Amino acid sequence: MTSRRSVVRRAPGKLFVAGEYAVVEPGSPAILVAVDRYITVTVSGSAEPGVVVTSDLSPRPVRHHWHDGLLAGGEGGSAHVVAAIETVGALLAERGLPLHPLSVLITSTLHEDGRKYGLGSSGAVTVATVASVAAYCGVELTREELFRLALIATARIDPKGSGGDLAASVWGGWIAYQAPDREQVLAQVLRHGVEETLRAPWPGFAVRRLPPPAGLVLEVGWTGNPASTKSLVAGLHRRTWRGTSSHQKFVATTADFVQAAIGALEDGDGPGLLEQLRRARQELARLDDEVGLGIFTPELTALADAAEAVGGAAKPSGAGGGDCGIALLDAAAPHDIAHVRQRWAAAGVLPLPLSPALEGIEE
Repeated sequence: MTSRRSVVRRAPGKLFVAGEYAVVEPGSPAILVAVDRYITVTVSGSAEPGVVVTSDLSPRPVRHHWHDGLLAGGEGGSAHVVAAIETVGALLAERGLPLHPLSVLITSTLHEDGRKYGLGSSGAVTVATVASVAAYCGVELTREELFRLALIATARIDPKGSGGDLAASVWGGWIAYQAPDREQVLAQVLRHGVEETLRAPWPGFAVRRLPPPAGLVLEVGWTGNPASTKSLVAGLHRRTWRGTSSHQKFVATTADFVQAAIGALEDGDGPGLLEQLRRARQELARLDDEVGLGIFTPELTALADAAEAVGGAAKPSGAGGGDCGIALLDAAAPHDIAHVRQRWAAAGVLPLPLSPALEGIEE
């Protein structure tokens, strides 16, 4: 039965802590943290047919109409919002439930004055849209079902994406994540439908919550240069590097330090975690030198150097090439933290006031 009341869901953004690039391989581990910047989606009924999407990032409402189970029209709309609604629509159709005309309102604190901070806005809007549309239509989802629907939606746009951003938005806090084979998931949907795919095994997929780092504080710096994760990852896939011994070494080395970092988090071993984060920086730098992706910009290098100069650890977060870097610093050394922020500012890096978002998707 369809709800007559508006439904509101908000999903946090994310930062990669370790495991970037390798995480796109099914079963390869990564660590992420959800952060307290959000995308909020409000779903209500509409007097117009189809779906009307209004966003604070778009100058005017975007109107879509249904055609053979897909949303048509709506030039300039968000592909991720469309895919999220279509995926919920497919599940409803399989269950014999109607999808009534919808009004979808999107607001974001993952951007500021139109600037993108690289905090996983595509993943957060996908999760919040799936959650709010499903709830409005009377479909109750577990966290894993919500993640799976969101992954199906994003994989239809780009199967290279790992889905780590989705997992952080769904579960919140610090998480360990391993991606399923997205091509296999899409093939399963085509053969058996969304409902059966939600229940089927997804080889390689795993997620679990982790404790926050002991005695360390997370600091985040924005370089002022927006980057495209999709294009950077696609650039890596286009190169002949993939499938080589160097690629295999990168994936194996990344898995080693990510698992060691997970162990350090679970054991409350702050110094051990810092050591693994430094290894993560070194391995990303090796990849960058070998393949020439441009992961490290001068600002990201300065960000990491400043943190290491006071005994901390830092690296690009995500695909690099701009956007954000993260640092873990001694929580008991406020003077060092202030010094790092000063060095960041001098290097053109803006410290962002972010904290872990512990709850994930929220009403």
